[in-house]
Amino acid sequence: MAEDMEEDGYDGLIEDLHSDSSGDDYIDVQQELSLHDHDGDSDNDEDEIIDGEKETIIFDQSLPSSHTYLGEEMDEVTGRTVMEDENVVSIPLLSLPNLLLVPGQTLPMHIFNPQLVAMMKNLLDKDNTFGVVTNSRGLLVNSEDDIKRITGTTCEIYSVREENQAGISTISIKTMARKRFQVLSLRTQLDGTRIGTVRILPDVLVPAYPRNALAECVRSSRLVTNHLQASRKLKECSRRKVVPSCSAWSSWVYELYNPYLLVAKIKRELKSWNNNLKTDMLPTEATEFSYWVTHNLPLDNDRRDSLLKMDCPIQRLQKQLEIMQKYGIMICDDCRTTIADKKDLFSMSLTGLMGAYVNPGGYVHETVTFHKAKGLRLRGPPSTEHSWFPGYAWTIAECEHCGNHMGWKFTAVNKKLVPHKFWGLTRASLRPSLKQDEDETLYVEK
Repeated sequence: MAEDMEEDGYDGLIEDLHSDSSGDDYIDVQQELSLHDHDGDSDNDEDEIIDGEKETIIFDQSLPSSHTYLGEEMDEVTGRTVMEDENVVSIPLLSLPNLLLVPGQTLPMHIFNPQLVAMMKNLLDKDNTFGVVTNSRGLLVNSEDDIKRITGTTCEIYSVREENQAGISTISIKTMARKRFQVLSLRTQLDGTRIGTVRILPDVLVPAYPRNALAECVRSSRLVTNHLQASRKLKECSRRKVVPSCSAWSSWVYELYNPYLLVAKIKRELKSWNNNLKTDMLPTEATEFSYWVTHNLPLDNDRRDSLLKMDCPIQRLQKQLEIMQKYGIMICDDCRTTIADKKDLFSMSLTGLMGAYVNPGGYVHETVTFHKAKGLRLRGPPSTEHSWFPGYAWTIAECEHCGNHMGWKFTAVNKKLVPHKFWGLTRASLRPSLKQDEDETLYVEK
């Protein structure tokens, strides 16, 4: 996706996103055939209808997360480094533009910079772990306070591919984000590598109910202590689970802090956006689920950063539910033109609504998929080179009002492949417009 990816990558190269074309074999997954009915685009054109052809090929949702465009022959990296909460460790740090990594997220990388190539090779001989900082200022600091405001996420390399062409060494890697951290101090090695002394941040999960305090006023059989109970009880929200006269707080207060109910409410909210969204395969544990939502919800950097700084998963879930209940439309981050609606969000990948992908120039784009979009114009011809979604050709999409690069329109090469088309828009180009509590008027927070 090429010359329009005007942002500089970590090695300063600017190249379009291209993609390699896919093969003809696809695997049936749980994606709905109703995707036919959701197709639409900024130009209001209609899908081509092929008379007499009823056979369809459903896209294999496992393909995007495998990042096959990096090369088929990648070497798996064995071993795992476990960093305990509150531990203080020293790790190399990397600052990537517009990227705020969330634990559990996959980060693919193309690396050309000789210094970074050497750093990654050195890590492969050690613990395979480095850190990605998650604040907008990167590693530009002026004081000790600036340093301690930097938070980030550890990344563990699990797959690698090295190439040498004309004496130039490059490396492609797939990494998994693991743990959040706070930077305590920074130093620069002679080779230019930034080393951070960091504290691994904990995730503090409080009990669903203070059992000792409520032992006399709550029937244990009525406590919601797992996800099956939560989904069953959510429809009975009006029923009291705590005897008000025996408790210092009303039952709704305890429900606010029950992780199982919070997870169930967020899943219900997602289904209200688009009933075809599959929520049964999502994480069920509160911490893991809160990270999944943080990663997949299209949010601007400020909101995502505030969620990542929270040490309590329950607090994170509460804030996510609050945001989702106010969620309206997606607008251009530059000119505020309406681009997409939350009801058109859908998943092209088994990992969720959004994924991080890297272009040939090394720039990483977090891309969220929509059935429909508007306020966009297309530039250039479709291309299948270096496609993040095998079987689809991409065309650069820009905001028709301000010209901001928004992402790409993907169209199926095989007319039997469904969905026939969709939009992959970058998180960095979008901003959510939220509804106010009182009058439901749309507003935008900076």
